Amino acid sequence: MNATNISMNSSSKGQYVSREQELVAIAAKLARQRWQDTAFRYLTLAFALFVLLILAAIIFSLARGSIPVFEKFGLGFLTSTTWNPVTNEYGAANAIYGTVITSLIALIIGIPVSLGIAIFLTELCPAWLKRPLGTAVELLAGIPSIIYGMWGLFVFAPLFAEYVQPALTTYLGPIPVVGQLFQGAATGIGVLAAGIILAVMVIPFIASVMRDVFEVVPPMLKESAYGVGATTWEVVRYIVLPFTKAGVVGGIMLGLGRALGETMAVTFVIGNAPKIAASLFEPGSSIASTLANEFAEATNEVHISALISLGLVLFMLSFIVLALAKLMLSQLAKQEGMKT
Repeated sequence: MNATNISMNSSSKGQYVSREQELVAIAAKLARQRWQDTAFRYLTLAFALFVLLILAAIIFSLARGSIPVFEKFGLGFLTSTTWNPVTNEYGAANAIYGTVITSLIALIIGIPVSLGIAIFLTELCPAWLKRPLGTAVELLAGIPSIIYGMWGLFVFAPLFAEYVQPALTTYLGPIPVVGQLFQGAATGIGVLAAGIILAVMVIPFIASVMRDVFEVVPPMLKESAYGVGATTWEVVRYIVLPFTKAGVVGGIMLGLGRALGETMAVTFVIGNAPKIAASLFEPGSSIASTLANEFAEATNEVHISALISLGLVLFMLSFIVLALAKLMLSQLAKQEGMKT
């Protein structure tokens, strides 16, 4: 009997020791996990702060490099149309105008086409064609910009000058006010040609983003709409687009960002003339093309500072566009809240 009690006491002590060791191991594991979570949190915070640090460094370097030109010309640098390295006089208005106009042309052409591509791929495309067509769109997005520029100069520009520009002058030229945009020599290069090339470049980006966001719309919503007799257009208009408006605007902003900062393709076809003309057929310049053409040849401090200032202006344009997009999305969200 005593032996039995001793055995049971030994077994209880062994279980107690084993349980105590298990609790110690669990506590050690929890402490290690807390340490890992803390380390991971600070590591990701460091990555996020690193991005902000890079952004601050870029802004600081651009602002510092812009000081000489603003000290000499003041804010008149932003409104002046004079760009003459020989006399050391510089103004950003020509480049700003060319950048904004070519980007607007790209969006005017690119948004409807991209929207049509995305709707077709997600709502109307046969299953056997969906994958190859989607792959083709993604391949277009991966083509280097210099290839677009060479294609635009050697292939697009001659065809544009021979067939499209004369037709635009014939049919749109007589229209008051609007006709002024389509006057001039049909050379195939100019602001309009640069805008069209940019549209070709941004369409794959916008279409890819739109397609991806359209595909995340819950099928139940679309099936319910079809079930009550809605057409495909009604489903897209009242279900797909409202559900994905944030992603659609994001895709458009992505395309606009590439259009604003595109360099080589625009440099090939815009004509690189620092002037503002009423006709879209006339050559012009953009901020990116001016930087590409002149940075290697800039020799004095003011010229270099003027080019850096153009970079700062381009940065601010991109920032303003993104801020307006955020404001527009917030206003749309408020309107939806008021409707509900």
